[in-house]
Amino acid sequence: MAFVLDNKEMVEGFFEETRLLGIQAPVKDYMFCWQVNQLMNIDFRINNELEIQLKKKGRNYFFAVYEYAQPSCCLMHYLYNNQHDGEYLLPEFKHLDFLWLLKDDCVSNEFVDDLVYSLRSINGVQLVMELTNEKIKNKEHLVF
Repeated sequence: MAFVLDNKEMVEGFFEETRLLGIQAPVKDYMFCWQVNQLMNIDFRINNELEIQLKKKGRNYFFAVYEYAQPSCCLMHYLYNNQHDGEYLLPEFKHLDFLWLLKDDCVSNEFVDDLVYSLRSINGVQLVMELTNEKIKNKEHLVF
């Protein structure tokens, strides 16, 4: 008996109770995380076990993922680097440098609005926008 992995079902399950922000900030990922940590009083840390690897044009591309567990609730924050060596994790959003995924808890519109407002106040941030599931063509690239 053969088992078949249903990618569509896996992706849908991964994106249950999530919100995704796209951020345009042409700075190094570690500098952006440092600024976020300092200004927003959170603690993003790189998680090398979550690093996303994509194979394109016969080469491997690695996209860093930072994570932060919000205290006293189940909410997890993941910050993806959308670019590596000229390739994109989500090619449909080439203008975005980072993707901020809020996962594993219900997030209110007010919380997202406050987060967007805080991110826009960071030096170097040019754009922050919420990405709806319908706009994301390569959702499977975000699944770890």
